[in-house]
Amino acid sequence: MTGQGWNETGEDWEEGGEPPAARGGRASPDPVAAICLVYTTWPSLVEAEAAGRAIVADGLAACANILPGMVSIYRWQDDIERADEVVMILKTRAGLAERAAQAVRARHPYELPAVMLLPVTGGDPAYLAWIAAAAEAD
Repeated sequence: MTGQGWNETGEDWEEGGEPPAARGGRASPDPVAAICLVYTTWPSLVEAEAAGRAIVADGLAACANILPGMVSIYRWQDDIERADEVVMILKTRAGLAERAAQAVRARHPYELPAVMLLPVTGGDPAYLAWIAAAAEAD
């Protein structure tokens, strides 16, 4: 990203230039309101990476952050369980979040995978605009 921001089509404007709204163009929607994180856990790095790559390639997310080395302690069928897991956080547009979550469920080996949609309430506007532009599924 070389520019200072993004216009409504996801293109960046020239560094030092004015955003489209300042030139009389239409301003982009608030990028913060348009972004959502999809939090999920996976049993292995290999499975998480394969799913993350496919979901990003399908345009359902701009990015998949994969964090290995998590330990989960949870109640399952009246027992306390412990598992080594991998966290995956998908960064996507709010309008694609449910489709990204469905893609996680479709690829997931667990009977009941952890899938949570977390709205973003703040962040660097240029970075949030990049997420909105890069998550581009139809």
